[in-house]
Amino acid sequence: MAKRSYMNERQQAFFHRRLLTLREGTLRTMEDLQASLRATVREPDEVDQAAQEEEQRLVLRALDRDTHLLDKIDAALRRLATGEYGYCLETGEPIGIERLLARPTAEYAIDAKTRRETVERHYRDERRR
Repeated sequence: MAKRSYMNERQQAFFHRRLLTLREGTLRTMEDLQASLRATVREPDEVDQAAQEEEQRLVLRALDRDTHLLDKIDAALRRLATGEYGYCLETGEPIGIERLLARPTAEYAIDAKTRRETVERHYRDERRR
């Protein structure tokens, strides 16, 4: 694809709709998860209570994950508004339509993301020693 046709108005409108749809779906999921937490009735049996607490822990993890996703969606929408969407935050190069279709919140081109993950893994391994 020619550089000048990358992230043209049509593509920007497409990803804007896609991000808004993803945002709405994420908010609905979060509302459902919050409702399930509010509907929890304390179980008198210790085994049932332990199972319920584990389920609540999983719901809270899902809420945390969705909160982070919502932040990424909002950041992508801001980048879209400023014309920075679709370009790697590290290199400034196009991320690529295929990658954005798979992950509309992508901030890095695949090579840059791979490098970042390698560095993160290295530091994580160093801390464990």
